[in-house]
Amino acid sequence: MNPRVVAGETMTGKPVVKRLVFHIGGYDPITSHVGAQRRFAREIVRFQRTWSVKATVDGLHDTVDQIRWNVTTTGPDWRVETDYRLVRWHDVIEAFGRRSIGSRISVGILAFLDFVLAGTLWRYLRTNWRYALFFLYPFVTFGLLIATAVLFGVFAFKITGSIPIAAGAGLFGVAAVLAGPWRWLHLGDLFDDWIFSREYIRCGNSKIEQRLERLAAELVAAASNSAADEIVVIGHSLGAVLAVDLLDRALKQDPELGRNKIPVTFLSVGSSILKVGLHPKAIRFRTAMERVAKSRAIFWGDYQALVDPLNFYKSRPMAEMGLSTENEATVRVVRFSRMLDDDIYRRIRLNFFRLHGQFVSGNDKRSSYDYFMLTCGPISARSQTLAPDGAVSMIADDGGLIASAPPSASELLGSPGAAA
Repeated sequence: MNPRVVAGETMTGKPVVKRLVFHIGGYDPITSHVGAQRRFAREIVRFQRTWSVKATVDGLHDTVDQIRWNVTTTGPDWRVETDYRLVRWHDVIEAFGRRSIGSRISVGILAFLDFVLAGTLWRYLRTNWRYALFFLYPFVTFGLLIATAVLFGVFAFKITGSIPIAAGAGLFGVAAVLAGPWRWLHLGDLFDDWIFSREYIRCGNSKIEQRLERLAAELVAAASNSAADEIVVIGHSLGAVLAVDLLDRALKQDPELGRNKIPVTFLSVGSSILKVGLHPKAIRFRTAMERVAKSRAIFWGDYQALVDPLNFYKSRPMAEMGLSTENEATVRVVRFSRMLDDDIYRRIRLNFFRLHGQFVSGNDKRSSYDYFMLTCGPISARSQTLAPDGAVSMIADDGGLIASAPPSASELLGSPGAAA
């Protein structure tokens, strides 16, 4: 039995009327607050069709720390108001992207060597070989492209016998790589992703840390004073790492977070927690992770997908990091093929970045995992995570709530580390 579940607790309980959501995205620059809201509004349309509900998105408010808007969702017998807050860190991402190409390449190679020589690559291979391939992809691809440019110069020398012509041909090949594949294959962003990760592990990022400290104070205040029925902190990809950092800072400010008035749920989706947590030098992060996991008042659900190589499928994060598993995450395995129309899934199944983004996109079919149901639906995020089929058996065909007898504690399929 999950130690986080109270015996006799209902799966649905009282429907959520108000919810506060802090969402931290992955290493994905969002240059426009209007664009961020438009993307959200576009995807929530699919949610409305799939679950036979209505939704409105309005009230855009932009600050230095977050982009906020209001979401109102309604069914035949329920209404939910969600205060949605998208934590900003695109400015940090863009600062990395503004560095010279030479700097990004050299520091990126340094980051690659750091993860390899520290033994982190081996830990990736042992935990999830697909993620190890994702780690290798940008560096190996770049190396092969540069090697091709050099061979172009060697070929020119064999034909002409001229060193200047060969050198010029080689430099032209390198320039072509940087002008084309470097951008087309998003190698620059992937190099920056690993550069940031190494910096975060080794010395932290002062701008991110100051922002998370301010947001932690907001989270603590909201947990005591807001009218929300639940607070959901959701981290996607590398954003899950920052979500742990945010919750840890909030717990330092208020060790009773989630115990007094408003429950707090932490959802890591398509998580990169082990990307950072498996590095030997990530001691500060693992300490924070352990504090968050030990807080019984914070429920932690971890969603993973097999076909997504950018997350750690069927892993137990706490165990893999060598930390106590007494209060580890409730792990849920999701299948994108059951969430999307067949033609859409076939079209994107080899586009790994698009697959990774499905964790925060709308579904075409009702499924145990639905980002918008978790963040905007009438069933608490905790109850959806604990239920074997999420909200599927709790929402009728017309979008109304289905009343059902509360299950016993033994029927709750949410034991720590379970891959359902």
